[in-house]
Amino acid sequence: MTISLWPLVGGVLIGASALLLMLFIGRIAGVSGIIWGAFTANDANRLWRWLFVGGIVAGAFLFHAISGNAYPLVNDNIALAAVAGLLVGIGVKLGSGCTSGHGVCGISRLSTRSIIATVVFMLVGIITVTLFRML
Repeated sequence: MTISLWPLVGGVLIGASALLLMLFIGRIAGVSGIIWGAFTANDANRLWRWLFVGGIVAGAFLFHAISGNAYPLVNDNIALAAVAGLLVGIGVKLGSGCTSGHGVCGISRLSTRSIIATVVFMLVGIITVTLFRML
């Protein structure tokens, strides 16, 4: 059995990016808020948001190029993907944030609200996967 260090590397990079964003510009690395602000923020706040999002996309391609791991398969069921995306968007709005904002940044700040939100969306994710596998 071989142990891959890629998850550890990824976790360190996610934590480092969240820390650097907080240190340099005082912002929480909540990706859903960053993406929303890339479209709605004033001009001074758009550049760093687009660079952050671009770094996420470039990082995924860079990982696959460096590691030699295959690119993940994309679900070709457009209707299912659209419904899933809509449900995730509703969950982000109801929970006032996403996994990066609550799960990474909120828990590290010991935010009770973020801890509760993370527990709730993890449970819903586990239940959803279990139900879909049973069907």
